[in-house]
Amino acid sequence: MRLGFFTRLLDDVAPAERYRLAAEQIAHAESLGFDSAWVAQHHFDGAEGGLPAPLVFLAHVAARTSRIRLGTGIITLPLEQPVRVAEDTAVLDLLTGGRLEVGVGSGGTPASFAPFGHDSAERSAIYAGHLATLVNAWSGGELGGGNRLYPPAPRLVEAVWEATFSVSGGTRAGKAGNGLMLSRTQPRPADDPQATLAQIQRPIVDAYHEHLPPGATPRIMASRTAFVADSRAEALRYAELGLGRGRLPFELPDSDLDRRIAAFDVHVGTPQDVIESLRADPTLSRVTDLVLQVHSVDPPHPLILRSIELLATEVAPALGWVPATELSST
Repeated sequence: MRLGFFTRLLDDVAPAERYRLAAEQIAHAESLGFDSAWVAQHHFDGAEGGLPAPLVFLAHVAARTSRIRLGTGIITLPLEQPVRVAEDTAVLDLLTGGRLEVGVGSGGTPASFAPFGHDSAERSAIYAGHLATLVNAWSGGELGGGNRLYPPAPRLVEAVWEATFSVSGGTRAGKAGNGLMLSRTQPRPADDPQATLAQIQRPIVDAYHEHLPPGATPRIMASRTAFVADSRAEALRYAELGLGRGRLPFELPDSDLDRRIAAFDVHVGTPQDVIESLRADPTLSRVTDLVLQVHSVDPPHPLILRSIELLATEVAPALGWVPATELSST
């Protein structure tokens, strides 16, 4: 199992400071042996996510790091010109020394589509077409007028990850031999509002494996919220603050912290608390990559750094992870 760190860049500061702090968090994760770092893309709404241009930001982070793999989680592909994405990712992969991972998805915020001239209702079809163009470009295919991608980037064909909430999305990623990205939380079905995240994601993983081409190596990433502190009281204090700000599709009293933790699928507490909580998630026994984030708790920056440290030194090793720093010394 590989270990990743994920951020939506939601520190409660101005945008430039958000970017500085996120870069510091990623560098800290690298120093502790994390295998990968991932950033989200969100347009227009700074409260939802603070980064509309993930490839620009990762180019900056690449210059500050040397080993950790850098990924997009995700690029909202229907809102992009796919040949330009192919060019930007090709250049960035060279600048990182081949460390780029490209997570893509169809997007989930309908209001973001209009400024780009698209209808959210058509996003699935647009996504499929743009992904085909992107892969064709990386593969050296003809792009019109006799043009082909420069610089060439065939390695990136094997670095695609697809995010999905659905069984059909798991099927699509499996058929293509791409990586599968599972969310930290997702809406419950109307007919089963008490379903666990594992129950929702199990059929997605099953469909992915069922449709993976013979001989293809599965790549399954599970993103999870994990905020680790030195005391349970400290962790719960910040969880209460953060989860009280979070939006749910149903109403819960702000005072009902236990139900909010369950509703947001949060793993929170001391290292031992989080170890036990993550061990109870059966999905994690089937993944190749466990990627951890602090959203929607969103504690202050120093506590994010401390959580990263505790995840790397206590939580992840108890789940079977071996730090890259140890692997490289053996």
